[in-house]
Parts: sequence; C-alpha cells; structure tokens
Amino acid sequence: MRRSRVIAIFCFMCLSVFPVCSSAQITKINFPAGSQEDQALNAISNQQDAQKKIAMYQDFLQKFSSNPDAVAYGNWQLAQLYQTGGDLPKALESGDKAVAAAPHDLDILVTQASIAQQAKNSDKIIDCAVAGGTLYNSLDKQPKPEGMSDADFANRITQEKDSAKSSYEFLEVTAFNTISAETDASRRMSYIERFTPAFPNSQFSDPISSYAMMSLAQLKDMPRLVAYANKVLAANPKDLPALLLLANAYSEDSQPDSASKAVAYAQQVIDIAGPDAPDADRARKLSGGAAHSTLGYALLKQDKTAASIPHFKAAAALLKGLDDQQYAIALYRLGYASAKINKVAEAKTALAEAAAIAGPMQQPAKDLLAKVNAARPGVRAK
Repeated sequence: MRRSRVIAIFCFMCLSVFPVCSSAQITKINFPAGSQEDQALNAISNQQDAQKKIAMYQDFLQKFSSNPDAVAYGNWQLAQLYQTGGDLPKALESGDKAVAAAPHDLDILVTQASIAQQAKNSDKIIDCAVAGGTLYNSLDKQPKPEGMSDADFANRITQEKDSAKSSYEFLEVTAFNTISAETDASRRMSYIERFTPAFPNSQFSDPISSYAMMSLAQLKDMPRLVAYANKVLAANPKDLPALLLLANAYSEDSQPDSASKAVAYAQQVIDIAGPDAPDADRARKLSGGAAHSTLGYALLKQDKTAASIPHFKAAAALLKGLDDQQYAIALYRLGYASAKINKVAEAKTALAEAAAIAGPMQQPAKDLLAKVNAARPGVRAK
C-alpha cells in the first residue's frame, strides 16, 4: 500500500511568501509501498524517542534530498517535532523548507500557520493563510481533464473542497484573529489587502471592512479610504460602517466640499439605522448616535451652529449608557456649540458631564468648561 500522511486538523485548532498558482491543485504527499522512502519512514515511525526521531528524519532528508516529496515530508515532520519540543525557531525554519518543497500542500500550510501563531509571527501567519486561501479557491479554476464529463468533474471539485474545508476555515479564522489583534494601522491594512482576495465571501467580510476603513482613517489616507468604502458600498449601498466612516472622514477633511459630504453620509446612516424606532437595537442606536454627532460637527464646521445643536442632543440621548467615549464626544461638541452661541447654562451642563467621564475627552472638556466659567456674561468662549 502507498504511504499517505494525513493531518488531524482538530489538533491545530487547539493552538492559539508562499506563491500559489491560480489554477493549481491541492497536493498530498505519497510514497509507494515498499519504496526506500517508505521503508525509512516505517523505521522512523517505530522510534519513540523524540531526539532520535529528529536525527532519523535529518538522515532521511540527506538520503532523499533529490526527492521533493521526501524533502517536504521530512521537514514537515521535523517542524512538528520541534514545535512539540518548544523550539519554535527551528520549527518555523523546517516548516518553511516543507512549504518551499510542496507549496500546494494545504496540510503543510496549516501546520506552519499553527506554528507561526504559537510563535506570534503575524507576517508568517498571513503568508500561510493567504497561500492556503488562494489555493483552496483555485480549485474552481482548474481545467477539466480530457474525457471527463461535466458532472463527474463538478463532483470531483466538490469532494476536493469538502475535504479541504476544515483547513481553509482554520486559516481564515487564524488570519482574521491576526488582523483584529494587529495594533499598527499600516501593517493591519497590508494584511487586509492580502486577506480579501484570498478569502472572497469570507464569513468575516463585515468586520474586515470595518477594520480596513478604521485603518485607513488612522493613516489619514483619504483617497484609499474613499476608494475602499466605495467598493464596499458598491456591493451593499446600506453598509453602515462604510457610510459612517465616510461621514467621519469627510467631517475631519479640510477640502471645501467635505463638510457637505459628511452631512450627506451621516444623514444616510440615520435614515438607514432608524435609531429612534421602537424596535431599534443597540447597534442601530450606536450608529445613529455617532451619525448625529458627526452630522452636527459637520454643520458646526459650516458655521451652522444653531442647526448643529439638535443633532448633538440627539447623539447624546442615543449614546448615553451605550458608549461612554462617544457620549463624551457628543457632550463636548454640544458644550462647545452652546457656548459659541452664548447658551452658557447648557454649555456648562454638557461640559461638566463630559468632564466627569474618564477618557480622552475628559481633559479637553475640563479645559473648555474652565474657559466658559471664566468668560464674562455675553462673551463667547473660544
């Protein structure tokens, strides 16, 4: 019988660069029964001592160095042995060699991703996940063998995808967790740009879009942010995260027409979310509250101060008890706008409440409240 190694994917689910051809098939390593490679591997499998087993695999690699399958399999096994022994640098090194020898082997990619996850090597996790995701989705693009019926070919593709599904999902989840844990906006965005084509129709499409737009906002890259958000909106014109982020981005932008764009996008969010409806849930109220705050801010930048105040009040009413930091922002803006048109009592009330909320708005609220308190009657605080 032929020696065929199989990986138990569930083992890797417990663990908390590579090119793939667009039409490549997923490969698995097999050695003919009775071959020299098969005999050597039988001897290794009978060895129980881990260090002796490592030495035997090293001899195996040296002896069969001209056989790519042997090189891939031997290094794959070494990677797992080193991982079990806690030597993650050597595990990654052996895993890289295994991937280089068998770049279309999904099981090896899963192993290497799990080692990289344990080693906290984010770049390598994404490398493995993107390679595996691209490989899995290439199954639909492989050419039909001559003489095979359409039905048989479709059945074969379905079987191949079913067999590889758990590996694909492991890589997808691992990559998403890596993206969500990344604190550097530039690196996070580079991961997202690689993740998206490798995992089309991902179960994480919505949060990935939110992370992408948040990253671009942090990077203050308006052209890329607008392009990405418009791509999301082309697929779903009612995507609230995309609309809200465009509203926020334009409200902070200095171009002459940006404030009016911010107003338009924020109003769309309010209309779609319907935050004042009796059945509005927490997410809809949060979206609506943030949109009212942004809309008021955009109006404030257009010197429409009186018109901005109802939106700040609406934002505060929706956000209170749901999001302290967004609530503090709405209160600060309400206090500022009220002081600007000499509604001193309202300004003091809003600013005093904002100043009592721990967070980034606490000190600005205290400073502005001090200016309002110090201002002479009829003199606006600036």
